[in-house]
Amino acid sequence: MPTYIVLLGPPGSGKGTQAKIVSEQLGLVHISSGDIFRYNISQQTELGMKAQGFMNRGELVPDDLTIAMIRDRLSQPDCNRGAILDGFPRTPAQAEALDATLAGLGGKVDSVPYIHVSPEILMERLGGRWSCRAQGHVYHEKYHPPKTAGICDIDGSELFQREDDQPATVEKRIKVYLEQTSPLIEYYRKRGLLYEIDGTREIEDVTAEMMKAVGKG
Repeated sequence: MPTYIVLLGPPGSGKGTQAKIVSEQLGLVHISSGDIFRYNISQQTELGMKAQGFMNRGELVPDDLTIAMIRDRLSQPDCNRGAILDGFPRTPAQAEALDATLAGLGGKVDSVPYIHVSPEILMERLGGRWSCRAQGHVYHEKYHPPKTAGICDIDGSELFQREDDQPATVEKRIKVYLEQTSPLIEYYRKRGLLYEIDGTREIEDVTAEMMKAVGKG
């Protein structure tokens, strides 16, 4: 049977890093909802054009359209062994629709690793990021500072803070994520699928916990 993993974690939790490592170790496709949207829109698929219409009007893309894109992606041959889902589902209603979709593919959600990190540490991680104007090289005030303040080590261009990385924006992103995801976390906890992981540990330790969560540790 295919293996399906739903990966949860707020911005700055290291979720993207872990998804890449675990997908390589398990030989599972890493499916990001953002990538699926971008692909369908860039390829002007029927689903992508419908989604673009909602986005152009500043409206949320309806669940049924998002789920249709996910279903289409999961039906591709490279997902025969399963997949790691990142960024979907976001709500209990989407989780129920995913359950129905996976049942149609002869599978189910096997585990839900949730990488949790306190809002204070997330603020520190995300709010300290700076990028260079020339090529987007990334630095961090605490974890990876440039040799000369405000200057990129590699190309000498000015460092700036993207709007996404500014403290007020970061605080809002974290707050919105935690509020929106709280019901989903409970949904999976009640089903005995949630596996909480301390995201403040070293990357290798988090990976080891991830592998335990999916029964491979």
